[in-house]
Amino acid sequence: MRIPGKQLLVALVCAGLSGCASIGPPLPPSLELPKPPVDLHAARKGDKVTLIWTIPMRTTDRRIVRYLGATRICRGIEPVLKQCGKPVGEAAPAANLRAAKTPTKLDTSYVDTLPPAIERENSAGFATYAVEVLNTAGRGAGLSNQVHVPLVPTLPPFGDFSAKVVAQGVLTSWRCESVPGARSDNIRHLFRIYRRQEGNASEAKVGELDTPCIDGLRAGEAFVDLPAGKHQDYMMSFLDRNFEWEKTYFYWGSVVSVMTMPGRPPVEVEGEDTPEVKVFADDVFPPAVPSGLQAVFSGPGQQPFIDLIWTPDTDADLAGYNIYRREDGGTPVRLNSELAKAPAFRDTSVQPGKAYYYWVSAVDLRGNESARSEEASERVP
Repeated sequence: MRIPGKQLLVALVCAGLSGCASIGPPLPPSLELPKPPVDLHAARKGDKVTLIWTIPMRTTDRRIVRYLGATRICRGIEPVLKQCGKPVGEAAPAANLRAAKTPTKLDTSYVDTLPPAIERENSAGFATYAVEVLNTAGRGAGLSNQVHVPLVPTLPPFGDFSAKVVAQGVLTSWRCESVPGARSDNIRHLFRIYRRQEGNASEAKVGELDTPCIDGLRAGEAFVDLPAGKHQDYMMSFLDRNFEWEKTYFYWGSVVSVMTMPGRPPVEVEGEDTPEVKVFADDVFPPAVPSGLQAVFSGPGQQPFIDLIWTPDTDADLAGYNIYRREDGGTPVRLNSELAKAPAFRDTSVQPGKAYYYWVSAVDLRGNESARSEEASERVP
């Protein structure tokens, strides 16, 4: 058989090399169907549900995604969504994704608003969410993983929330407001207070209290009604002691709905936040005035002196004490050059035949000085 010249040339080239790869059939064109996300997460605050997921970077046939369409937001009250049905919203398509050997992981989000009716009619149930990422032709490969969000009804924030610095700490206060129809046998409410330091995004829960204006008074683990006619709005407060002086903070609060059902762990959902209140924790408050000052003379057979003792000051930021003395007809002078660390002092600069009058004051770490204590006196024989 005669071999054509071109085929003979190819055969000779392959024979001179280690081998030639066989040419398989061409790959079919990709349908560009993005792989469904598997890391959908949801968080609820008030009637807002924030959904977060990772944008697919691969197609169902393991190719790199180049273009994406919109993402359908799917919501239902059934435990498992079999299909999206009518989406409750759409997330805008991501920017065109260029092919890359190592695609970068990108997260995206969508905020859904729960209709009031779905909370009222399913207060003990859950909303099920999923997303479906589409290609530019409007086709998808199916739903993402599914997440469940409790439908416990939430309440609006209490009014007149404020925060101010007092000697003991930062005092927050608010108007505890009764809400018609909010009473429930299986739902109780808390008011939760938060704080963050200026320049720092992290927040700290500083306290939470019951809401007798809504739920009644707590008796052990149960709630009992307030006396007749006592369901009304009134002011409540919480003192934050766990902070640092001379720093700026923001405070806010929210009403938390806690649902308890037999055989299920409690479910809680926070309502919307009050407006933030800015506070500069400036410590201009002196310690408590020392008390119990006593003066006792000692001297026979030795250099005379007068010992002073008093009740210790219990302020957490106490730095020490100042000691003052005067003689008959004189003005008070401070005896110590440095703060006395202990609630005692020995005055050795006394002379026979004179009477001495003493006072002490407390000083904190920021130099705030208390008023002087009551006077104590002693005469040197």
